[in-house]
Amino acid sequence: MEKTLKELLTAVRDGGLDVDQGLERLRDLPYMDLGHTKFDLHRPLRNGFPEVVYAEGKTPEQVADIFTRMGPHTNILATRVPPETAAHVRSVCPGAVHNALGRTLTLVRREIDRRQGEIAIVTAGTSDLPVAEEAKTTCEMLGSGARIVSDVGVAGIHRLLDRLPSLREARVIIVVAGMEGALASVIGGLLPQPIVAVPTSVGYGAAFGGLSALLGMLTSCAGGVTVVNIDNGFGAACAACKINNLFQP
Repeated sequence: MEKTLKELLTAVRDGGLDVDQGLERLRDLPYMDLGHTKFDLHRPLRNGFPEVVYAEGKTPEQVADIFTRMGPHTNILATRVPPETAAHVRSVCPGAVHNALGRTLTLVRREIDRRQGEIAIVTAGTSDLPVAEEAKTTCEMLGSGARIVSDVGVAGIHRLLDRLPSLREARVIIVVAGMEGALASVIGGLLPQPIVAVPTSVGYGAAFGGLSALLGMLTSCAGGVTVVNIDNGFGAACAACKINNLFQP
């Protein structure tokens, strides 16, 4: 958005647009009122990241309206997208890409500013992959490269130890784990990078829908472990990208 505004102001200054044309383009700022949704167009100027659509609870028609109306203005990321919503949006907006496992829907119409450094997303089990995929897509839409290292939980610690050399190359590590959530502490004790831990709702009864993993991560004895909410791959990715952005030249 900052780049777009600079281009607009430069065009007015240089005579490529007259004042009335510039005013027309600015009319929908700082947000666009779609009736059901007020889409924040100035969020990138305030905190560096665009607004993201939380699709759960919205109708397929509402999400489709957001994509078709906002597509010309900004790239769009929607999270927690049900399959029927994704199918409807893609029927009216064929450029949208659906990650069924991560439950995300993206539309890229403007070049994403790519950042240096990589974010590693480590899962305890395959069942944690939906949250990891949400985190990966979010990282990519926010400009940071990301890769997933899956199924290296503490029940078979040798699987993790085999991946330590490649994990040391990451700038930030997101750890996604359910059950008792011990993987975050283990990685925090083995590697020096900032760690963002995501408890997941994976587990049997006493896991309490992710509460056991959340409490285990919050009480980690490993220093430098930050914890987000249960199943919040999106929030973990935002935190990791902000950390990564600090290292940019």
